[in-house]
Amino acid sequence: QVQLVESGGGLVQPGGSLRLSCAASGSFRSFYVMGWYRQAPGKQRELVASLASGSSANYADSVKGRFTISRDNAKNTVYLQMNSLKPEDTAVYYCRTWGPESWGQGTQVSVSS
Repeated sequence: QVQLVESGGGLVQPGGSLRLSCAASGSFRSFYVMGWYRQAPGKQRELVASLASGSSANYADSVKGRFTISRDNAKNTVYLQMNSLKPEDTAVYYCRTWGPESWGQGTQVSVSS
């Protein structure tokens, strides 16, 4: 079983930046695909970005050019650097692995002046 713990959320003004971290433990393997989803109030959970080891990243159109996903396999950690944040980026952000499927508990990101 894989455990995921997110950190780095918070309140930021429009145009600001945040970096989310997700540390994996348990039966995690470095070849697992890792990624980030988000869920805003009243909306469905959506994929933000995903990254396989040694592969290129995939991004939602709404975050391309503003968000960057990266990973440190030595630390079993995936990051999401979020720049030029907008109010519509406000959501709970969840870390996820594929194969097996595991989810973190979520971290709140709020973008407001």
